[in-house]
Amino acid sequence: MQMQITRAGAQATNPGPAAYFTGEVTIEPVPTPGAPSRVNAARVTFQPGARTAWHTHPYGQTLVILSGLGRAQTDGGPVQALNPGDTLFFAPGERHWHGAAPDSALCHLALQEAKDGSAADWLEQVSEAEYSAPPAD
Repeated sequence: MQMQITRAGAQATNPGPAAYFTGEVTIEPVPTPGAPSRVNAARVTFQPGARTAWHTHPYGQTLVILSGLGRAQTDGGPVQALNPGDTLFFAPGERHWHGAAPDSALCHLALQEAKDGSAADWLEQVSEAEYSAPPAD
C-alpha cells in the first residue's frame, strides 16, 4: 500500500444516529487501511449537551480529546471531566458513555478495532440524571 492523503474537508460527515446518540453529533470517518487491519477511526464532534448512549467495544477504545470540554463515565464510576489533550482508554467490554459538557462542544478522535465487522455494541441511552451528575474532578 502506498501513502494516501485525504485532504481536510474531503471526507464526508454523517450525523450521529439517534439510536446511539443524544443531541447533535457529527461523525467524520478517518480513512484506515482496510482488511486485514481491524482499525476503525473517526473524528466525532458533539454540540453542547450531546453524548453517546451507553456502549462497549470488543477490543476497547481510545479517545483523544482534540478540542472543547466533555464528560465520560464508566458503569458504576463517577462522571469525569474531559479537557483538550486528554487521552482516555476504555478496556474491552467496559460499559461507558462520553460526550460534550452542557455548555461546550467537544471534538475527539475515536480509535477502536472491529470484531466480526462491528467496533461497538450499543446499549440504552444515558439518562438526564446520569449525564447531569457533577464531574468528580
